[in-house]
Amino acid sequence: MTSAPAAPRPEPVEGPERLSRVRDAAAARGLEIEIRERPNARSLHEAAELLGIPASGIVKTLVVKRSDDTYLFALVPGGRSISWPKLRAVVGVNKLRLPEPELALAATGYERGTIVPIGSTTDWPIYADESIVGQRIAMGAGAHGYSLFVDADDLIAAYGATVADISVPE
Repeated sequence: MTSAPAAPRPEPVEGPERLSRVRDAAAARGLEIEIRERPNARSLHEAAELLGIPASGIVKTLVVKRSDDTYLFALVPGGRSISWPKLRAVVGVNKLRLPEPELALAATGYERGTIVPIGSTTDWPIYADESIVGQRIAMGAGAHGYSLFVDADDLIAAYGATVADISVPE
């Protein structure tokens, strides 16, 4: 007796569910967003080229872990990185670090490379680099292969983000 071939596994629905979570969370805060599908990119500069924007127009949402096991989001434009001394001073703490990927996922419900504060499973405080003020920005959309566009000022207002100089050129 031969066994029948295994039925193909259905594709995971995490991407669509996460995109819906982002859209629902934005709508709940009156935040207008645009989600665009895009090919996978190997770098920030390649992603910017695919989207037709400068690298500085892509804002990285970095999950940062505090020593008390709480988190915050740092929004930093492409071409810049977190200035740890500046961010620690603004937050008012002595220790901050980037968590392991599994901790970032547990803290936000999003995988690295897709993280966005909109629709995070926990509304962690947001610290936005002052250079994004007044810009229309692209950022993660909660799922691989998508980018989210939003006016930075609207995002900052909707989430009560702290705006400060928290980055340095890469």
